[in-house]
Amino acid sequence: MDSFNIAALRGLQAGREYYVAMCPMHYLKQFIFDGSELPPELRHQRVLNKSRVPGITQYLLDNPKDYVFSSLFACIDSKVKFEPLGNKGEEFRIGMLTIPMSAKIVINDGQHRKAAIEEALIQRPDFRDETISVVFFIDEGLTRSQQIFADLNRHAVRPTKSLGILFDHRDQFSQLARKIADEISFFNGLTEMEKTSISNRSIKLFTLSSIYQSTKILLKKGAKDKISSNDESLAIQFWEEVGKHIPDWQWAAQKKVRPAELREEYVHAHGVALQALGILGAELVSKYPNNWKAKLKKLSKVDWSRKNVKFWEGRALINGRLSKSNNSVLLSVNGLKTDLNLPLTKEQKELEKEYSSNGKK
Repeated sequence: MDSFNIAALRGLQAGREYYVAMCPMHYLKQFIFDGSELPPELRHQRVLNKSRVPGITQYLLDNPKDYVFSSLFACIDSKVKFEPLGNKGEEFRIGMLTIPMSAKIVINDGQHRKAAIEEALIQRPDFRDETISVVFFIDEGLTRSQQIFADLNRHAVRPTKSLGILFDHRDQFSQLARKIADEISFFNGLTEMEKTSISNRSIKLFTLSSIYQSTKILLKKGAKDKISSNDESLAIQFWEEVGKHIPDWQWAAQKKVRPAELREEYVHAHGVALQALGILGAELVSKYPNNWKAKLKKLSKVDWSRKNVKFWEGRALINGRLSKSNNSVLLSVNGLKTDLNLPLTKEQKELEKEYSSNGKK
């Protein structure tokens, strides 16, 4: 066999013909991508990042009945033959695309999906006849191929973390974060569901991504760990209990104070505080499983004001500005534990010693 045939649609962009075909997955072995041994200026697209492939492969293997892959884009460096069903109307656009076996098919976009599919086929040969859409361009040389790659990625924007959580119905942590944002009064209506940052004038107080991350920390779970009904109950109970001892959150829910004012004046209205509370909660639940709620009562005595620079500077604040760094979160945990008269761990004592030696206190 010196060629292979694929049913395809013929289209026209910028005066050039292109073809869209549903390719059986085992056809992808015909496609190539430029090797890393070539200098960048001679490659058609970025080098394959092999560390990305296992994750995509596992996604496919874990969701054989529920996976979704977007189209691949490829250039064919050979003449192809397109035979339409007819000469008029839609029949002229639908037909059979014949590609020589000797043709070099170079991927302009989608090489990681292609590599992942090939890996998955080793473990699941039954995927071989499932299809993925491929947009074929006729190769007009390296310059045109590189331009296709640049144009395809020119306006590509990854969804925000919050939007990804909002739309992810497979991930249990995303489901739990949405439930917390919906069922807890001071989160409901005050959670920014799409963006990962909140503008100064926004009527929102927290981001969905902050709730997600803080709850994950609270439950001490990994990305692939399962969430039990007890875990879900604990998370909801914890945040409800915390809210009882931070009246500002309740007032924001009751519209007695504007969220923008809280963000401007208090540390507790920011993600660094939620993460610190998540770490604190994980420690309390582990050490005091039967009376962790009682340990949280002293939160009502914490001075969360950003004007309390003696306490927050060097922890959640760096030169008066909120810091999102991991070190700031950990130092905020130390401060809260000190205010709650809770003993620091060995690691926390070392961090506190370093903090003090820097003249922050």
